[in-house]
Amino acid sequence: MTTYLLAGGGTAGHVNPLLAVAERLRLRDPESEVLVLGTEEGLEARLVPERGFELLTIDKLPFPRRPNRAALDFPRRLRDTVTHVAELISERGVDVVVGFGGYVAAPAYLGARKAGVPLVIHEANSKPGIANRLGSFFTSFVGTAFDRTPIRGGVVVGMPLRNEIETLDRFAARAEADGFFGLDPKKPTLLVTGGSSGAKRLNETVASSVTRILGAGWQVLHITGEYRDVVEDPHLPGYVVVKYCDRMELALASADLAIARAGTSTVAELTGLGIPAIYVPYPVGNGEQKYNARTAVDAGAAVLVMDAQFTSQWVTGELVPMLRKRALIADMAARASTIGTLDGTDRMLELVDQALARDLPLTS
Repeated sequence: MTTYLLAGGGTAGHVNPLLAVAERLRLRDPESEVLVLGTEEGLEARLVPERGFELLTIDKLPFPRRPNRAALDFPRRLRDTVTHVAELISERGVDVVVGFGGYVAAPAYLGARKAGVPLVIHEANSKPGIANRLGSFFTSFVGTAFDRTPIRGGVVVGMPLRNEIETLDRFAARAEADGFFGLDPKKPTLLVTGGSSGAKRLNETVASSVTRILGAGWQVLHITGEYRDVVEDPHLPGYVVVKYCDRMELALASADLAIARAGTSTVAELTGLGIPAIYVPYPVGNGEQKYNARTAVDAGAAVLVMDAQFTSQWVTGELVPMLRKRALIADMAARASTIGTLDGTDRMLELVDQALARDLPLTS
C-alpha cells in the first residue's frame, strides 16, 4: 500500500489541483492512503474533509517580506515546523510528498527532504511562487500548468482538473445546459464569472452594460459569486443571473465566449474545452494572472483587458463589435482547442509514479 502526502492550500488555485490528484489516486488505487497537509484557515480546511480525505494541519507560516519581529522569529518557527512535518512523514509511513504551493508547501518540501522521501511539485501559475521555487532544488520532478514557467526542471503537464470537466463533451451537453439555465438554444451565450466569491469589476461593468450585449444578439449567463458585490437581477430577457453555480460543467457547456479572471484553473478549463475568452486579470498580488493568460492571448484564443480598462466604454467600443463578428469568435475557439489540455491529472500522476519508481530499492 502506498501512502501519499499532498501538501498545499490557502486558495482555490492550490486546493483544486490537489483535490483532483487526490481523487484520481483514490480511484486508481482504493487501497492507498491519501493524506493532505494544510492549515486550519485555508480553503482546504473545509473542502478536504468534505471530499473524504484526512487533513493534517500545521500553522500558517508565510515568508516574511519585511524586517520585523515576525521575521526574526521565522527561522525558529520554520525549523520547528519542518521537524514536525518530518515526524509526521515518518509516523504515517509516507512514501512520497506531492506539493502544490501555498503556505504549507515550504515546510512540506523541507520535511520531505529531512525524512528522505521523494518529492513531486506542481506549479499552477506561469509566475512560480517562492515555496515552489525553493522546492524545485530538492527534486527532479516538477510539473507546470503552463509553458514558459521559469522554474528549475519544470515540464509541462497541464492543470489537474475535476473529472466532470475532463470528461465534458460540450456539444453533447449543450441542450442540457441551456435547459438547466433557461437559455435560448438559438442564441450564442456569453459566460461571465469571477469565481466563487465574485469579481467586483466584472460584476459592475457587465451589469451596467448588459443591454448593449443583449442588443448584439447574445444572451448572458452571469455567475456573480455569493460573497460580495452581488448583482441585483433586473430580470431582463436573455440575462440569467446566478450567485453560485454548482454545475459549472454545464455553464461551460453553454458558453460560446467567456469573460473571466485569469486564475490557473479558469484558464486551463477554458482552453482545455476550446472556449475563447476575455481575461481580466485580478489586479492584486504579484501579477501572475496576466502571465497565466499569455499563451492563450499569443495564440489568438483570448483577449487580455486590464482590470482598470474593463469599463462600460470598453464594452461598447470593443466587446460589442467583437460579438457581432461570429466568424472571429469561431476562429478564437478553434485556436483555444489547439493549446488546451484535459489530461493534466493523469500526467501529474505519471510524475508521481516516476518519483516512486526511482526511489524503489534495487533487487538482486
